[in-house]
Amino acid sequence: MNIRVGFGIDVHRLVPGRALWLGGIRLEHETGLLGHSDADVLIHAICDALLGAAALRDIGYHFPDTGAEFENIDSKVLLRRTVALLADHGYAVGNIDATVCAERPKLNPHIERMRACLAECIGIGVDDVSVKATTTERLGYTGREEGISAYAVALIERR
Repeated sequence: MNIRVGFGIDVHRLVPGRALWLGGIRLEHETGLLGHSDADVLIHAICDALLGAAALRDIGYHFPDTGAEFENIDSKVLLRRTVALLADHGYAVGNIDATVCAERPKLNPHIERMRACLAECIGIGVDDVSVKATTTERLGYTGREEGISAYAVALIERR
């Protein structure tokens, strides 16, 4: 088959004293996401979707949170490395569709910058990257603003 689809999900806790990175963009907010890297849940979900589509395991396998070289790493670096890994296996990215689930901050004003950043990192057109935002209507850990989650679907094609 020439095309494959993958799904990714990531969740990180919100804590004071950390920067909030989503889709490769730093957002002003009183809390940020806790993680070994910069904890960009959107990029991590996209990486997992891409890796899953190619049956190359997951982001933790390739970039473990026990690796000192990945501590505080910019997740855009991980995304570029993921795309390069797919290319090494003969795949190119077709498109990405992703959703971020967060009560705050409101993401709509930042979506176009995220799309442009992600498209540049992946090497595809902005029209091939969809980023959407939603809330949980104040329900669960997201609704209580304890964390943010992201979900992504990726289409890849064999070259």
